[in-house]
Amino acid sequence: MNLSKAIKIELGAATTAAGTSTVNGATIDTQGFEGVLFVIKFGTAAADNTIKAQQGAASNLSDAADLAGTSVGVGASDELVWLDIHKPLERYVRCVALRGTSTTIDGCFAFLYGPSTKPTDNETAGTIHGELHVSPSEGTA
Repeated sequence: MNLSKAIKIELGAATTAAGTSTVNGATIDTQGFEGVLFVIKFGTAAADNTIKAQQGAASNLSDAADLAGTSVGVGASDELVWLDIHKPLERYVRCVALRGTSTTIDGCFAFLYGPSTKPTDNETAGTIHGELHVSPSEGTA
């Protein structure tokens, strides 16, 4: 099985302007998946920039609650940070970026894995597009 058919790719948070406000990511529906891996890119590395995960039963995450121990610091030189939530106890989760130092969010992606049904479709009109190639020959791309 290829990775693109074994995971579901979603936009976890859009690119943001520089600032110090907290950025709540998109609500990710984990129904039918074992977990979700968030990968976020900060524009500026700073030890006071962190991410965490929240979960809830409401599809709009109006009941969002922090997940214990999920705070991950960016560090003084790291701009790319990941957080893996395996078997969340609630259906909906999101990544939250807490910006102490003014920075942009250059994007956050959510990779849902362990689907109960395969293959997974990773096409989202206007957001996500790609192709799978198996054993391609050398030549013009």
